Amino acid sequence: MNKVYENAEKAIFDVMDNATIMLGGFGLCGIPENLISALVKKGNTGLTCISNNAGVDNFGIGLLLKTKQVKKMISSYVGENAEFERQLLNNELEVELIPQGTLAERCRATGAGIPAFYTPSGVGTEVAEGKETRVFNGKKYLLEKAFDSDFAFIKAWKGDRMGNLIYKGTARNFNPMMATAGKITIAEVEHLVPNGELDPNQIHTPSIYVNRIFEGEKYEKRIEKITTQ
Repeated sequence: MNKVYENAEKAIFDVMDNATIMLGGFGLCGIPENLISALVKKGNTGLTCISNNAGVDNFGIGLLLKTKQVKKMISSYVGENAEFERQLLNNELEVELIPQGTLAERCRATGAGIPAFYTPSGVGTEVAEGKETRVFNGKKYLLEKAFDSDFAFIKAWKGDRMGNLIYKGTARNFNPMMATAGKITIAEVEHLVPNGELDPNQIHTPSIYVNRIFEGEKYEKRIEKITTQ
């Protein structure tokens, strides 16, 4: 089975309107820049995006918000995007804010085939509204459900033609969990290498989870906030 695609545009050929997409990354670190740009170009609408954050204005998921392709954001942090704020306050965007640990565990549970789990995070807050609760050992827990995502867009440092992936530093973040959780996982890598070149002991995401892979280009790797001294 050939998993290698020429570029992002060809790798997302079957993404349809109203799709649910997981997007790896934390802030602007380790985000699938090429796949996001290709999605903007393709013009799909009604998207539900699952991501730790909503990008920033004119970069990352912020590009999809600018073109109003996103119907719903499921995130933990959304504080750096003025367009996101505008759409939220004008009821143009549905938003589900969840604790960061819950987001990570919902991704992991999806990949592990676990339909739901109990967590203490969010008990007694708006996060708990409408959710089942149970008491274990005298402590209240919320029932949180796994995600149902059509695609996972992943960014890695190196990958081989089979789809084995290695992440670099903190760019690892949400990518490994999300890679296991998409019905179709598409990985963009900075370096696509021949099979056998990667050390098996260094692989973070095994090829079994990756359906498509391509070598990205022109990575900006923006710094979210530049601090000088």
